[in-house]
Amino acid sequence: QVQLVESGGGLVQPGGSLRLSCAASRSIFSIGAMGWYRQAPGKQRELVAYISRVGDATNYADSVKGRFTISRDNAKNTVYLQMNGLKPEDTAVYYCNRYPSVASYWGQGTQVTVSS
Repeated sequence: QVQLVESGGGLVQPGGSLRLSCAASRSIFSIGAMGWYRQAPGKQRELVAYISRVGDATNYADSVKGRFTISRDNAKNTVYLQMNGLKPEDTAVYYCNRYPSVASYWGQGTQVTVSS
């Protein structure tokens, strides 16, 4: 079974920082781009950022541009999302997946709560 395990979420005050990690099997990580997604209560799941297979190209949603940084370490089969300057509207469950996403790959995600 495909394994994508997110971690690093938690409760943080506005302006704070968190680093999310996503560990996956080599078979998933080695074949293409990876993305971070999030879903806030009452909202549709949205793409936050994605990174190319090698890690030489990244893209960000306008809402997080300049605050979040996506990176990957292929040797560790891990993708990261460094989140700085967090805002209450960043509160959501954060997921990793392939980019473009694969429906059957969605996992548990990790909760990020920015209190105000």
